[in-house]
Amino acid sequence: MRRSPKNVRIAFNHAGLTHFGGIHLLHEFTRVLHFRDFLAQQIRYPRRNRHYSVPQMLMALVYPIVLGLDRIETASLLRANGTFQYLTGLPSFPDPQTLRRFLLNAPVHFREQLHRANDRLLQRFIHLPEHRSRLLFDLDSTVVTSFGHQEGAEVGYNPRYRGKRSYDPLLCVEANSSFLWDVELRRGDAGSWAGSEKLLACCFLSSPSEIREFRVRADAGFGYGPVLDLLELRSTAQYAVVAPMIPSLKRELGRLRYGRLNPSWEIAEFEHLTGQQSQRTSSSMARILRVLIFFFPFRSVREAFPFYLFGSPSRVF
Repeated sequence: MRRSPKNVRIAFNHAGLTHFGGIHLLHEFTRVLHFRDFLAQQIRYPRRNRHYSVPQMLMALVYPIVLGLDRIETASLLRANGTFQYLTGLPSFPDPQTLRRFLLNAPVHFREQLHRANDRLLQRFIHLPEHRSRLLFDLDSTVVTSFGHQEGAEVGYNPRYRGKRSYDPLLCVEANSSFLWDVELRRGDAGSWAGSEKLLACCFLSSPSEIREFRVRADAGFGYGPVLDLLELRSTAQYAVVAPMIPSLKRELGRLRYGRLNPSWEIAEFEHLTGQQSQRTSSSMARILRVLIFFFPFRSVREAFPFYLFGSPSRVF
């Protein structure tokens, strides 16, 4: 195994000039953390071809992502870049077919091993530079367009490329550290909150035992029963979810008394009973939620658009 370079001089007029020289900083960061040793201890992947170790193969998949080379085929540019290979300590860069075989032949528990390794890293680094006792989770989904017929890609909500196949991954980000705490890859036609209760449960489970309080934020796509039920059952969790503007909520707005929050905004709050109470619905399905309503007067539709849920000629909620 080639060792990491020890004498590196930064120059802008050398024959070995490369677009990817900044990867040396990432390599030094992972070297100080003994990241490759950590991967070797956490990941078990028996292979016949050992020209590249498992940590080297994993880093060979990470480097192109960090460098903005979003496809395995594009990463083949690094095979001809000797400076990049010298800076990262790789004997050479794997060809695309080698990277594909590494992923396709991975054992069934490989994903779980990577997930556990990621959880251990999060549990360690979340307390740096200061010890934490509270986590703030932001739930959101995004659209990743797929060109061609990729497995799991379906036509769904895609504001940029309408009618194109895409994925709709669900993300949970710890807001104060910007750590991507967990992610779930979903089909492009998945509903906003589909799988979010499972993702939240995994986030709570992988959090350090020292965490005494959780706060969760989400938009209206997550303001439905399964997500709210999970949050209500967690005694250490507080949450703020944008309320879907259902008819029962709209009827309440006209009867509220609003107070001045600042020169532009006014606020009111009330308790709202959700869920249906009937002979076939248990009482545990009903919940009382505290709802905050904000509105402000606006001079144009453009001014109101970023905040708009619904409105009247003079105010927007």
